Formats: sequence, C-alpha cells, structure tokens
Amino acid sequence: MNRLRCVALSGGVGGAKLVLGLYKAMADPAELLVVANTGDDFDHLGLHICPDIDTVTYTLGGLSNTELGWGRQDESWAFMDTLDALGGETWFNLGDRDLALHLERTRRLQSGMTLSDVTADIALRFGIDAAIAPMTDHQVHTVVETPEGSMAFQHYFVRDRCEPKVTGFRFEGAADAVPSPAVTKAFCGNGPELIVICPSNPFISIDPILAVPGMHDMLEQSAAPVIAVSPIVGGKAIKGPTGKMMDELGMDASAEGVARHYKGLIDGFVLDSVDANAAAAIKGLGLDVLVTNTVMKSLDDRVVLAREIISFSNQLKQN
Repeated sequence: MNRLRCVALSGGVGGAKLVLGLYKAMADPAELLVVANTGDDFDHLGLHICPDIDTVTYTLGGLSNTELGWGRQDESWAFMDTLDALGGETWFNLGDRDLALHLERTRRLQSGMTLSDVTADIALRFGIDAAIAPMTDHQVHTVVETPEGSMAFQHYFVRDRCEPKVTGFRFEGAADAVPSPAVTKAFCGNGPELIVICPSNPFISIDPILAVPGMHDMLEQSAAPVIAVSPIVGGKAIKGPTGKMMDELGMDASAEGVARHYKGLIDGFVLDSVDANAAAAIKGLGLDVLVTNTVMKSLDDRVVLAREIISFSNQLKQN
C-alpha cells in the first residue's frame, strides 16, 4: 500500500474511475482529496444538481449504477414517469433515489450551508473516508459557444446530446470565485505529495477547475509532481465528446493534443500503450511519460493504474 497525500482533479464518470483506483491503492484513503468540477452544476425543477460531485460520491460509496454508467444503483423512475405524464421537462433524468439527494442538498443550501459542507457530510453518511470537495463554493457555470450562439452546458451535453459544433467555452462567475476551503487547506503546510489530473474532459471538466483564481497557481507552485492521464486512447475518447470537441476546435484529437493542452502545468503524462508511438513527441514537450494500460474496465484495472501513477510520481521526485 502507498502512503501519501494526494489531490485529484476530477470530472464525472471517467475521472471517478481513477479516483476509485486511488482510493483503493492508498494506504490511508483519508489522505485523498478529490476536487470535483462544479461547472456542470445547474438548477433544474427547483433543485440544485451537481452531476460530477454526485458521480464521484456514488462511485466511492459503492453506489454507482454500473449498468447505465451514470446515476445511482438500484434506481427506479416513478418520479420521471409521473413528470412525463404531467407534461413536465424530462430531458434530464432524475431517478427516485438520486432525487432524494438533490432535494436534501437544495434544502441545506437554502438553509445557509455551503456546498463544501453539504458535500462533506453526504460523503461521511455514505461511509467515504476520502475528502470530496467542490472546486469552489461560488457558482460557476460552463457555457458552450456554438455557431448558433451560447448554450448552457447541460442543454448542450444532455438535452442536445453534444450535437452542436463547439467553437469555445467560457466559465461564467469564475473570475469572482475562490477555491473551496478544503482545496486551499490541502495546499497549505507541507501540501500534497501527488497531484493527479484524472482522465476527464480537459475543456469541460478540468479547465473549469483551473479557471477558479488561485487554482492554477497552487498546482504550478506545488512541490508535488502534477501528473495528467490522457482521456484519449487511439485517437478516440474513452467516454464523452472530448475527441469531437478537439476536432471542432482545430486541435489534434490525440493523446499528444491533450498533453499540449496541459503543457506548462504538468510534470508527467500518462498515455495508453496503444499510443506508445506518441511518447517521444510528448517527451519533446518537456514532460516525463508513463506508457501503460489506461482503459479501466474493472476495479483491478483502476487500482493497478493508480499504483503505477503513484510509482511514476516517486520516480519524478527522484529526477
């Protein structure tokens, strides 16, 4: 087992897979802080929805719906069926068990609790030893720019199924935000020993986190190795629209393209064995490279990858 202080930046499903691997691979899971993207958060049907926080929470709590790939296990859909019969908005699915979480979160936020406090308490109730923190307690909204105009992220991502062409992104409210208290605390004192940028979409999962003032500087100034894992394998995204977005933005939809996006912030880059021929070019960017299996089909895959990343970070510290 590996004892260290680790900070992981994560979006939803793809990032949560590696987060679970780190959680299982670390000697003390309490030393893991997951910084979750909240640019996806939005208010829907009067409820405050936090998709990425919930995905990480359900995953670490052993409650994720592996059949659907999102949401909570053993879900039922009476609420959505009834809403549909009433002519309500049903483009964003809310399972009955999931709905209870959104209701309680909204109630607590309206009572004056911060998103950090609500998130930490829910993680505790789910028996999670790691810390899960929103990137900020301020509201930051990812906006997708398209040739037809600006779109709220969930309208683009869920309602319109990522079909509109992307021309850029902006993060409304980010300039006025500050990192959440748990994030700031993690970088005080001795700070983390490892920082992992999970294989989440760089534009809509990681960039919103880095857009919070002070976040980029904390990573850049930390003595800990910053290691990013490519969400692109063999020119395609493991999940989601990363490859499509890179093509539409005029970028090379490849592991090397992702590495170039993070250049200047990261020390090491992890790419899949399928893309081993890109290792030399990525090293040419001034980055150390780990080539291994990054396609996490099983829990063992996740744990093995996490252990290899930890070992890689130890090598970087010695260089």
